[in-house]
Order: sequence, then C-alpha cells, then structure tokens
Amino acid sequence: IQLKLVAVNAPYFKNADLLIAADCVPFSYADFHSDFLKNKKILIGCPKLDDVNFYKNKLTEILKMNEIKSISIIHMEVPCCFGLNYAVAEAIQDSGKKIPLKETVISIQGNKKYEK
Repeated sequence: IQLKLVAVNAPYFKNADLLIAADCVPFSYADFHSDFLKNKKILIGCPKLDDVNFYKNKLTEILKMNEIKSISIIHMEVPCCFGLNYAVAEAIQDSGKKIPLKETVISIQGNKKYEK
C-alpha cells in the first residue's frame, strides 16, 4: 500500500476506486477503516517525509496504465499534507484522463473537518 513501493501495473488497480491517504490519518481518525476503506484500493504516503514529485510521477504512471474509476484523497489539516493534493491533481492532469476526485481533510483533533 506504500505509494513508493506499489507496482504501477498491479492487477488490483483495474477499475479501482482509489483512496490515497496520508499515512498518519488512520492513526488520527478512529473510524478510518469503516468510514473510508470499503470497496477502495488504498495507497499511503507522507508528503512531508517523501518526495512529492516522485508521488506525482508514480501516480501519473498508475493512472495512465490503469482504468481508475475515482480517486479519494484523505489527509490531515496540517500544511505539509496538502502536498498530496498537488501530486494527485497534477497526476490526473498529466494522465490526460478525467477522473472524479474527492478530498477529505481530518483535523488535528482526529475529526472530519471537511469534504469536497
């Protein structure tokens, strides 16, 4: 599930609803599994500790090589987590595909802050 480690042509990406999560979210949001994982394929990473441009390039390849039905991003409200938004938005654009995108932000108190 680590974005840095998954194969871009992994069979579980076929017709997937993809969830891309900051790796701290499941520890901060108690109902992460029941609220977000159902029927999703998950990728996790930390935009503060990892290379966001690597994420963008890897996601672009995943999107180009697979039929992804939708993407959901979930991250914390802290500034460094918004790097996931950049990586995903750029990857979608660079893939040349139109993929529905949903964002959920979790507060530092561990509550859902907003969705869009």
